[in-house]
Amino acid sequence: MDRHELAAWLRLVLTPGVGRDTARRLLAAFGMPDAVLSQPTSRLADVASAKVARALAQEPPELADALERHLAWLALAPGERHILTLGDTGYPAELLQIADPPVMLQVLGDLETLRHPRRLAIVGSRHPTPQGQENAHEFAKALGEAGVCVVSGLALGVDGAAHEGALEVGGPTIAVVGTGLDRVYPRQHASLARRIAAQGALISEYLLGTPPLSPNFPQRNRIISGLSQGTLVVEAALQSGSLITARVAAEQGREVFAIPGSIHSPQSKGCHSLIRQGAKLVESAQDILEDLRLQAPTATPDHAPALFSDTGDPLLDAMGFDPVSFDVLQSRTGEPTPQLQARLLELELAGQVARLPGGLLQRTGAG
Repeated sequence: MDRHELAAWLRLVLTPGVGRDTARRLLAAFGMPDAVLSQPTSRLADVASAKVARALAQEPPELADALERHLAWLALAPGERHILTLGDTGYPAELLQIADPPVMLQVLGDLETLRHPRRLAIVGSRHPTPQGQENAHEFAKALGEAGVCVVSGLALGVDGAAHEGALEVGGPTIAVVGTGLDRVYPRQHASLARRIAAQGALISEYLLGTPPLSPNFPQRNRIISGLSQGTLVVEAALQSGSLITARVAAEQGREVFAIPGSIHSPQSKGCHSLIRQGAKLVESAQDILEDLRLQAPTATPDHAPALFSDTGDPLLDAMGFDPVSFDVLQSRTGEPTPQLQARLLELELAGQVARLPGGLLQRTGAG
């Protein structure tokens, strides 16, 4: 894309009143942005409002700065930084099938990742339980080893764990972010973002310089699900943004999967609600691979995730699957208080048990 063409696209999307829907209608009616901008106001008003038609006749005041910012960003790493528009042959075909495709996409990383034939979204709580965090990581590892590209949103919690799991086994992963690609949000994921760019891709529909604005994150969820053959929700409260992703995925005709959890955990209620609404309950990555008819490797990895396996440790087995209080655990084991506290501390230090809010205890995947 040359300077003139980029300027035309930026002018279109920066014009006040030209949202995604209006931009697509203008492009459908007149062709590329150059052609849109060359139309008389009367013709533009036939497709958009008279107010938008008048706005299109004026160059947005921020256009010059935006153009220079994007050109400079592209020039820093020409093979790794890209801008895709609805008019590009390299634009992801899956996004053209959704109701509200982005007009422009900024991409940092390998464009081939966007053409990966098998992709699955993994989303969930920003504040998962230790088991939820472990499930996201282990499912992503198993899916990555099966040749599936993991798509998520770079957020804290489940998103980050999913990206890490995919990267750990050398699998590709895509992060769909809610800011411009010249910033990383959350900041704690700066190193993770760099590794994703090196092994997959970060993408955003938001122009460079866009800060982390709350409305942008639910909006980007349609891209996460739209790029994927299915969406796995690991943990989610009833008001979680992950349920937005699941709802949009269903509307897009994609499969929705959910991992069940404790009936006592608020972070499981969203998944249970999805299952009641028809999402597919899964206990292992193999459940997803079989449902989507994706073949796993012949050799099953030792760490292929299941919710739990027998540990051989009577205390861990007594804890069961759900968060449990000290008193309940003591009643199950009959252990005296000092010995039980000492053993729990030992398991906690070994990463096999985590303490949850409210004084509850739960086994982690390490157990």
